[in-house]
Formats: sequence, C-alpha cells, structure tokens
Amino acid sequence: MSSRQKLQGYEFYQKVLGSPNYILAPMVDQSEYAWRILSRRYGAQVCYTPMIHAKMFCDESNKQYRTDVWSTGKYDRPLIAQFCANDPEILFKAALKVQDQCDAVDLNLGCPQHIARRGHYGSFLQDEWNLIFNLINILHKNLSIPVTAKIRVFPEVEKTIQYAKMIESAGAQLLTVHGRVREQKGHKTGLADWEQIRKVKLSSNLLQFYLITLYNEIYSFNIWLSTLGELIVGSNDEKTRCLDATGVDGVMSAEGNLYNPAIFAGINPPVWQMAKEYLEICQTVPTKISYIRGHLFKIYRPALPYHTDIREQLAKVNTLEEMFALSEELRERLTKTAEESNKVSEIRKDENGFKMFPYWICQPNIRTASGNSKKEKEETIESDIISVTLQRE
Repeated sequence: MSSRQKLQGYEFYQKVLGSPNYILAPMVDQSEYAWRILSRRYGAQVCYTPMIHAKMFCDESNKQYRTDVWSTGKYDRPLIAQFCANDPEILFKAALKVQDQCDAVDLNLGCPQHIARRGHYGSFLQDEWNLIFNLINILHKNLSIPVTAKIRVFPEVEKTIQYAKMIESAGAQLLTVHGRVREQKGHKTGLADWEQIRKVKLSSNLLQFYLITLYNEIYSFNIWLSTLGELIVGSNDEKTRCLDATGVDGVMSAEGNLYNPAIFAGINPPVWQMAKEYLEICQTVPTKISYIRGHLFKIYRPALPYHTDIREQLAKVNTLEEMFALSEELRERLTKTAEESNKVSEIRKDENGFKMFPYWICQPNIRTASGNSKKEKEETIESDIISVTLQRE
C-alpha cells in the first residue's frame, strides 16, 4: 500500500484532483492514454480511463488485455481508473494493480449495454444494493486511494436518492449520476432528466458537479462535503440555464469530446487539425489501430458524407501511416473548400437554436428529445469560423 495520505471528501477533490471543473468521461475503447493527452491539451482537468473489466484485467493468461486497456505516463494526472465488476475480491485485486498509478478507482454502475447484461455488471447491478455496497466498501477500506462510482437513475427519484445515499455510506467519495434510466440507450437515448439530478442534489449532503456532453449528454458529478461554483461548456445562456435548473457545480464531457476534443477550450477547430494532433500523439504513444480508427470517424463525422471515398478507405486501412495519408488527403480537400467559401455570410441556427457549423469544423452531434441525432447536411458558412479555420491552417 502506498505511504501517501488518503484524503477524502472535498479535501480529496481540492488537494488531489485540483478542484477541477472540466472532466473527461470514461469511454470504452475511447478515453485511452493518447486521447487523454489530447483532451488535457485542450482543457480537460481530470480524465477517466476507459472501463476496464476487472476479471479480465486480473487474468494472468490474458496479459494482452491489460496492455491494451492500461497505459499511462508521468503527466497523465489527475487520473481515475474505472472498473466494472460483480465480485468484490476480484475488483479489489484489479484495483491493487493500478492504485499507485492513478488518483482514484471508479466503479461502473451505469453501463446499459447488452454486454453488461450478459456480463452482470454496470447498470444491471443497480437492484443488488448489498453487492454494490460490498464492491465499494472493500475498496474504501483497503485501497490507499479513494473509491468513486458512476450510476444511472431510477424512474422514481426517491429511489435514486436512497441509492446515492447507500453508495455514500459504502465509502464512495465522489458520485457521478447519469440522468437517464437504464433503458435509455441507442435510439431510445433521449434527453437526460435534469429534475432528477436537481432533486438528488437537494436531498443529499454531497457536493454536486454537473457533467454534460454538449449539448444533451448530461451527467451529475457529486463530491462530498462542500460547495463549488460554475462552469458549463457552451454559451453563457446555456451555462446559466443548466446551473439554475440543477444546482450543479461543473461539467464532464463524453460524446461531445469525441466529436470535438477542444470542447473544454470553448473552440471549434478544423477537423483536420484535431486529427493531425491526435495522430502525432499516437506516433509516440502506442495505440490500437481500432481505437484510432474510431476516433477519426468521430472527428471527421460531419465531413465524411461529402467524401465517401475517404470514409470507405478509413474503414479498411490498418496502419498509422495510411491513416496519416488519408487525413492529409482530406485536409487538402477541406482547406480548398474552406478557402472557396471564405466570404461573409449570415450566422444561422437550426430549429432548436443551435449554431450550424460548416462541415469541416469540429461540432457536436446534437441529440434531440426523441433520442435521434440531428445530422444536418446543409452547409452554412460563418465568417468568424472561417477566419479561425484559415488562420490555424
């Protein structure tokens, strides 16, 4: 066990995490080391690892899995390692392997996917409160670093409140509440429930840190024993509306960060800039090709419908060099389009009031109340965005 002092509650939040306002969410196969480096470059103050399967992580016959999911470095802090598990002893064994290389261990109780149902973890444990208590409590009592947890809400807000309090009593020092029920996924994702988040906040002794993926991926991040102030990504009006509606204290980005790694910096850079920076990081940090491909598809999402040949090739290439070449080809095409479109034009918004960006600009994949993602292919030129595009090039 590490000899460093184990801080708790707000003291942990302030002295270890550095009082962060901007948090990179845990994302399977997508919040890996290389992506965390890029996200920190653009304002992420605390990062989570991808979800790690505790049993597989402890399997000595499957060391490749551990190599694939666990990689970090000197400047990759503060860092929270997230595990999924359903056996307290196995979870503890896995957590021991990383406790000296991160600042907290998080238990995933929010994954709603079918693989979590089959594996009996994530949100499919949420009715087994004794098991959850034991999973958290063994880490709280025996690790040298704090334990945290991430949950989804129940349909009944009172049950969510009692659930959060049980997790607190087990020893969790920080709680992330995703304001959706377990069934809200895929085409049924819809919008998160801000009112549930607000009521959990008001009914607990927790400091709440609001987590949002611009625009509508909303979470709530709770830290015991104190209060904080602000900060939400997006417009000032949106910041005020979210804070007033929920009483929360900060922001986390998941999906929004994947489409725009500079989301915390409050800018929308050209897609080719973010892709190039990420690929350059991958030259120095070994990263699985499948992870890289996934990130490029997200970054380039608005542009690929206009360049379907690049999209088809991106699905097939298997080396970093080929991905660099494809990105350079797309950059040349997009910069030419941007230069030809360099004219003053009226700033337009869609029917929901969101700005409509040119397709070569990093932008959110906006989710509507029905759960569908808005895929607007109309090209709209904004003179200020174009100016930034050309200046950066």
